[in-house]
Formats: sequence, C-alpha cells, structure tokens
Amino acid sequence: MQCNDAAQILLPAALPGTPLADVAPGWLFAAHEAMRPTGATAAHDADTPLSGGIDGRRFEAHPSARADGTVAWWLVDDTDHQLARDALLMERERTAFLAKASSTLLSSLNLGRCMDVTAQLAAENLADAALAIAPARGYRLPVVTCLRGGTPTTSQETVDPDDVPGLGEALRGFPPVPSRWIDPACAPAWMIPDGFGPIGSIVITPLPGHGVPAGALVLLRKADSASFTDEEEVFARLFAARAGAAMSAARLYAEQTAITEVLMRELLPPTLHQIAGVDFAGSYRPSADHERIGGDFYDVYPATVEGEASLVTLGDVCGKGLEAAVLTGKIRNTLHALLPMADDHQRMLTLLNTALLNSHNTRFATLVLASAARRGSNVELRLTSAGHAKPLVIRADGTVEEADTCGRLVGVMPTVPANTTTITLAPGESCILYTDGITEAHGGPLGDTQFGEERLKRALAGCAGMPSEGIVVHIQMLASQWLGNRRHDDMAVVAISAPRTHHLRAVDGHTRGRYTA
Repeated sequence: MQCNDAAQILLPAALPGTPLADVAPGWLFAAHEAMRPTGATAAHDADTPLSGGIDGRRFEAHPSARADGTVAWWLVDDTDHQLARDALLMERERTAFLAKASSTLLSSLNLGRCMDVTAQLAAENLADAALAIAPARGYRLPVVTCLRGGTPTTSQETVDPDDVPGLGEALRGFPPVPSRWIDPACAPAWMIPDGFGPIGSIVITPLPGHGVPAGALVLLRKADSASFTDEEEVFARLFAARAGAAMSAARLYAEQTAITEVLMRELLPPTLHQIAGVDFAGSYRPSADHERIGGDFYDVYPATVEGEASLVTLGDVCGKGLEAAVLTGKIRNTLHALLPMADDHQRMLTLLNTALLNSHNTRFATLVLASAARRGSNVELRLTSAGHAKPLVIRADGTVEEADTCGRLVGVMPTVPANTTTITLAPGESCILYTDGITEAHGGPLGDTQFGEERLKRALAGCAGMPSEGIVVHIQMLASQWLGNRRHDDMAVVAISAPRTHHLRAVDGHTRGRYTA
C-alpha cells in the first residue's frame, strides 16, 4: 500500500508495502475487500460514501479506481459535521417531545391528572423514575411517583421539604441546585420508589407557575445509569416549565370552579315547597344550556310570624349571562334586607329603585311582588307589578284571568309608581308569575313565531286543578317544545296555589271540624 503525508499521520503504521489489513480500521478494510472483485466504484463513490471512526474521530471514505487496477481511498474528516448532525437530530427529538408533552399536559384541567402526566412523561423520557410534588397542603405534601414503564401512584407525605437538599427551594420557586451538588445518599426513603435500588444521581427543579410556584419535579437515575449532564438538566428545566404552566392552570381552574360553585349556590333560584298552607313551585331555564344562572330570578320569603303573609318575588333583569346574574344577586339581597316592610309593596319598590339608581348601574329590572297568606281554605294574594307582565290566575273552571296590577320598572326613573291588587284563590286555583322569556320564545313550525300570551293562557286553562309543581313543569315543557334548539332568553315560572282541602268531621258533634291540605 501507499499513502500520502496526511494519511501517514492518521495511520502511523501505514508504510509502503504493508498490507492494508494490518493498518486500516476494520470498516475500511472490509469495504476495500468487498469491492475488489468488480472494481466498479463510480456509482458507489458518487452516491454512498462509507464512513467510520479512527482514533475517536469520524471519517468519510471515498474510493477511486485507478487505471492499473488498484483503488485509492480518500478520507475526509467528518467529525464536526457529524456532531452537528447528531446535535440537530437530538434537538428535533427534544422539540418534538416538548410539543407532545405540552399538548398532553394541556389536554386536562384536572390537577391530579396533570401531576400524573408530568411524572409519567419525565420517567419515560428523562430519568429512571420521577416525582411530581405539589406545594404542601397544611402539613402534607402531595406527591405523584412514577417508575419508567410503570403507572403513577399518588401519596400524601407528612414531611418537611427543607430536609431534602434543593426541594424546599424548588417548591418556593428558587433556581434549581445543580445535581452534582446533591448527594444521592441524602434522598429520604419516601422519595425512593419501591424496588428502585441505589440512586446514582438526582435532579430537583422547580415547576414554575403563573405568579406562584406550581411545585417541584424530582428526577432519579439508578447507580448503574449515566449521571445527568448539564445539557440534560437544562432540558429538564424546559420540560418543567411546561409542566408547571399546566399544573398552575389546573390549580387556578380548580380554585375558580370552587369560588364559582360557592357564588352559584347563592344565585341559583331556590327549591320551592308548601309554606304555611300555601303551595309554591318554581322553574328556571337560563338562556344558554351550559349556564346555570342568568337575569331571571324568583324567591319565596316565609313569614316570620304565623298567620302573616309570605313574600314571593319574581323578576327579570335587562340582559342575560353573568353580568345580569350579578345585578340579580344585588336585587335579591336588597329585597331580603327590605323584608321587615314586606307588607308595603310600594315602599319596597321605592327603596329598591333608590338602591339601584345610587349604584350607577346601567341595567334595569322588572318584577312582581306577591304576598300570600292562607285564610281558612283559601289563599289571599296581594300582587304588585313593577313594569312586569301581569300575573295570570287559573280559576277552578279553567278560566284564566289577568291580575289588575301595573307599575313602572325599577332602576331607571326617580319614582316607581305601582298599584297593588288583591285576589283570592279557592282550593285548587293558582296564580302564575312568569318572565317574558316564556311569551317571547320564538319557534313554531316556521321558527319565527312567538309563543305569546294567548297561547300561554290556553295552556294554563288546561292546567285547572293541577298542583303547582305540575303547572310549572308543563309550561316549561311547552315553551321548550316550541323553541326546539333555537336561541332564547332566560325563562322563569312560579306558581302559587291554594291546595285542595279535606274537611275533618267534628268529634261527637261538639266541635267545628278542621280543614287539612
């Protein structure tokens, strides 16, 4: 064999006449022997250069056939290019992993699920085992542990995180402690999964959240695995940033949900029942099926003294959705505060109107006040409308009457004049309060016809003698059938009924007897 000066430096044993097998690396000699029988090297040379390592560096070998039948090999140092290609490939793989991790983590707003996914992804791609740790709840530390190839397990550890080097700092959001500064022997027993064996290296990095730390991520490698490199620690922090954002979003969603549930319980219409011998029933449907509250409301306030009237309120705030629900809550709270003067509807409306005007609120409301008291077997009602649709009375014979009351809506003008009317309900008769979401519901065969008051009256005429609960369910059902799947306003219905009574016979003919519902 022959070689130039550069090849002599690369292969010091390559002297003239020395067999190639004695000086060339195995991959180069095998390639040379494989092509000797044919001597055809042009296509091989142009399209598929051979490559391999020599003394820790990587070379490309290009063969060239000579006229005398020998083959010349040109070696090109490709080490730097190969390192760049490997780095690019690794970066692509890491970028793909981070994209997949982000998608998986953000697919759920459940905090427990986010912690499970964080621990499992980290164990499968970054370490031999991983722990996702949330901030302490009292004296307990929520921990999710996952081994590579296993499933996440959840536990509550009663420990002090400051006993573990770097963990307390990570949970408080401080920069991570380099893994080379953490002695694996300091890992407490609760941090080591069952059957894991000796720990070789540990990475503890914070899980950054939105404004406050979301927790900490602990990565463990076994003693027989390679220790974490600086690049791997940096990559772990990139993953932790995405996991922390997902956990923080899940925690924020859980907190907002809990707050919403508490507020919702105060804003939802109450469940109505019989109070002091008067039957009450109500039904509410918000403008959007995914919402639970809106601008329609109703309440029944039982009398504080036996024999006095209970107060019923039903109203409709301008608009719908959350903003209308906020004003609804304010009106309901104000009416509750005005209960001591419930026997004077006009005064209640005047004070409510003043409260709304002083709040600089741009919305207004219509409502009906009804005071209901049992008088023997009948129910006496005092009704006052403030810009609201007139209540409808269902008589025992199926006749439907409008209550003679009207007034001005509240929250707009300085005064709210209104007149109060009194009606009597015989046993089996009912008074219906409703919002315009019922009558203004657009639907029917062509989809553009209002349900209307006349259709409502005809429906109510068929409800003569029905219990209050049956009436409100029937009306809401008819309105829903009329609407189909079309958009609509909030719809609320309240029925006030005088229950049918049964006379108890006198005892020995010496007493009057009594009526019972």
